Amino acid sequence: MAVNFFKKMDFSLKYQKYMIPASDEIINMVLSYVKVKANGQPLDMALDVGCGTGRYTLPLAPHFKKVLGLDISESQLRLAKEMTLANNVTYMVAPAENLPLRDASVDLVQVGLAAHFFTLDKFINESVRVLKTRGCLAVHAGEMSTELEYKNLSDSLNVVMSEVWDTLIEHVDKDKYGDEMFSRYQNLFNAIPLKDKERIIDIPVKFQMTIPEVIGFIQSILMFHLFKEKDVKGAEQFLTNTEKRFREILGEEADSARMNVTIKHYCVLACKN
Repeated sequence: MAVNFFKKMDFSLKYQKYMIPASDEIINMVLSYVKVKANGQPLDMALDVGCGTGRYTLPLAPHFKKVLGLDISESQLRLAKEMTLANNVTYMVAPAENLPLRDASVDLVQVGLAAHFFTLDKFINESVRVLKTRGCLAVHAGEMSTELEYKNLSDSLNVVMSEVWDTLIEHVDKDKYGDEMFSRYQNLFNAIPLKDKERIIDIPVKFQMTIPEVIGFIQSILMFHLFKEKDVKGAEQFLTNTEKRFREILGEEADSARMNVTIKHYCVLACKN
């Protein structure tokens, strides 16, 4: 199974170091939604499902009495524990389709960059089961495209980055998780049996990257590892050629340039009334 890559320490290390940073825009959107829906009710428990290395888990800590991160990958959770100083955050190995919590015990179920790997009907049923009345479900991810901006070189940089995504998308398992990613969670939204729900798309998330960070980001994407599994030399040559092209475009500034990066996110929010 493709998701078994997440269990490998080599993949987990690259994911922790190079995956795009957690989005403040998304975190603030989720927290604002939860607090409005709680209507003054104390926020006791947050559950981050498919939490990986805890990038979206830790920002919840100041807002809830307890935060639990769940993932199927022991290697990812090991890194999450190493990065966690908050004493109200714990982690557990568990699947999204069988949440180890009692009924109506959770104020927020969150999933960042992971729901497309779940068996959605089972995950949704479990989420609704564990949510309290007025509890919220928040599921979000980023699009499979990247806009780069640097001086007057943006068009050339984006030609390369577009070709990178075209290559990676060839290795998407469309039958298992590609459809959810391409639909930007439209199917997930439709499947949620709660009346109070909304889907927000085209949320611009901006940050900066150097060339090595862009190359690292490519290596942190599951599709690159699927590519590499099929063709080690081809994947390595792909990385080498991509870096070479970026360096040729940036010229003398290749080692110092910090490119502005935009990845559009999408988010599904729902409340159990």
